[in-house]
Amino acid sequence: MVKFSKRYVGKSKVKIDVLGLGCAPLGGNFVDLNYNQASEIIRFALNSGIKYFDTAPWYGFGRSERVVGDQLRGNNFIISSKVGRILKPGAVDVPSDYGMVDPLPFHPVYDYSYDGIMRSFEDGLQRLGLDYIDILLVHDIGKFQHGDENERHFKDLSNSGFKAMDELKNNGVIKAIGLGVNENQVCLDALEIGYWDVFLLAGRYTLLEQTPLDTLFPRCINAGTSIICGGPFNSGVLVGREMWNYSKAPKEILNKVRLLSKVADKYNVPLPAASLQFPLFNKIISSVIPGARSKIEFQQIMEWFNFEIPQDFWHELRSKRLIHPDAPIC
Repeated sequence: MVKFSKRYVGKSKVKIDVLGLGCAPLGGNFVDLNYNQASEIIRFALNSGIKYFDTAPWYGFGRSERVVGDQLRGNNFIISSKVGRILKPGAVDVPSDYGMVDPLPFHPVYDYSYDGIMRSFEDGLQRLGLDYIDILLVHDIGKFQHGDENERHFKDLSNSGFKAMDELKNNGVIKAIGLGVNENQVCLDALEIGYWDVFLLAGRYTLLEQTPLDTLFPRCINAGTSIICGGPFNSGVLVGREMWNYSKAPKEILNKVRLLSKVADKYNVPLPAASLQFPLFNKIISSVIPGARSKIEFQQIMEWFNFEIPQDFWHELRSKRLIHPDAPIC
């Protein structure tokens, strides 16, 4: 068993492992994974010392929540989950259009209002079979997900949804609140409507991209908001797959990965190991939460996480301008 260090989530009293488990694959997101295989991953993570797990109603339309709750129940853990979608009866016509393999027979309806947040939270507890969620995140608000519809959704969040989040925290029902998103701008917008403990930001602060350093992170530091790094492999392109931002990687992204890989090969560093360790040099990052599609994959993730990387590797990335000049590397 490995004992992982922990960091605080914003100004809250919640401390989470610097390495957690992202549970999107456990719901069948972009991968054919059955209940027993998902259970094995969670049990292996628990037995390896991992105590932080992140899930959401979106992942398999409830599938991830069910297996995560079943395996965590009775153990010592910290869990984050999400609100903003209500799952209603009735299967979607083509699950693969949503990136799902064999989801439960529901379809998601967006609702970022006070009532929608409260219902989503309570429904999530029942699917999890748990009586608490530590960290509650508003899921997939922003133009990346909603396009022109985001103005209406963000208005719902601003006018009443944030009140629900704040109320749940102030009443001690949850311990920390935040967003779970894929873009910088909506986090900046959210800082204007109230205090958030954490933003689970997927794919934006990675070895491949560090755009939050310019505007978002300074604002978060001033606000006391921390970051959970989701998607540290940028949907798989940093572990040898051709997927980036949930779709096929464009040529310029693949070219940059090749340049990163060239430096990694020079120092005999597995690129996925660098991808896992790089975000944690920045103290604003509370945790890195890769997903795993099998017990063997998660075992490999832990080996990458503990791989010793020479400091010269990071300095060469900086000298070749392959990472942001202001990105911490030690």
